[in-house]
Amino acid sequence: MLFDRVQLLRLRITVKKLSLLIYAHNQRDLIKLLRRKFGWTDLDLPVIGMGTWKIESRGRDAQPTAIEALRLGLDLGMNHIDTAEMYGNGQAEQLVAEAVDGQREQVFLVSKVLPSNASYEGTLKACERSLKRLKIDFLDLYLLHWPSSQHGIEETMRAMEKLVDEGMIRFIGVSNFDVEQLREAQHALMKYRIACNQVLYHLAYRGIERDLLPYCAENGIAIVGYSPFGHGNFPSSHSRGGRVLAEIAKRHNRTMRQVALNFLTRDSNLFTIPKAGNPDHIRDNSGAVGIWKLTDEDIAAIDRIFPLPPTDKPLEMI
Repeated sequence: MLFDRVQLLRLRITVKKLSLLIYAHNQRDLIKLLRRKFGWTDLDLPVIGMGTWKIESRGRDAQPTAIEALRLGLDLGMNHIDTAEMYGNGQAEQLVAEAVDGQREQVFLVSKVLPSNASYEGTLKACERSLKRLKIDFLDLYLLHWPSSQHGIEETMRAMEKLVDEGMIRFIGVSNFDVEQLREAQHALMKYRIACNQVLYHLAYRGIERDLLPYCAENGIAIVGYSPFGHGNFPSSHSRGGRVLAEIAKRHNRTMRQVALNFLTRDSNLFTIPKAGNPDHIRDNSGAVGIWKLTDEDIAAIDRIFPLPPTDKPLEMI
């Protein structure tokens, strides 16, 4: 009896893995169409990537589930993976290392230095530690996680340029920078350009559309939105906003979250990195853009229920 149960469990696991592979195969050609130019660079990246904040902290099965999710995302062509030294004190980077093992050439890997580590020497050492945890020789993109109150931006950007010169990173970026802070970072660079600004962007927080998005588009800086579903406050289907999303989703045979992601990537300079929490989330995210798009009427309806703030407000972050 015990043998039969073990065999049955193994069979279920095999069937699950096969179903994931079949799904990935069927979706892969669609995902290849969902790429766009990443700022001023010559790279085409998937509109929807994968975030890794707190993927290590959801209980006993969190880590295997996260690795499975990341691998499915890669199979689907979502090869932009974002992590940071802060996430799980490096644990997220270690999970990413396991997930991308043997696929480094197909992955666009991003990590971030903490502002407290963002002195010249501190940035260099932080990058070395991230590379070690990720088990790679270089990062595709390295970001300052948010503006530092301890170290001048000139120090950090000088270190970033050194990292590019040494082949340890390919591109330089920032995160949670408003327009004025972005200008300061740009002016601090002597040889290279800012490739990306990663910021909070979801339906209830669209303030970046006022001045940051136009400025970045004008300067060839890609905007990568994080937490596209908010932070535990995605509209329920019973709320006013949720009912609007549900109606639009029904018309397109999609989910509410797919509608949200489609809206949040409607501009040609926008990318998004929803959390790669589990394979079900990855599958849902993969169907958010591609062979369908929101109509002008859909966009207008979302605009009305989730409006821009009436005036400029300080950039928010979580």
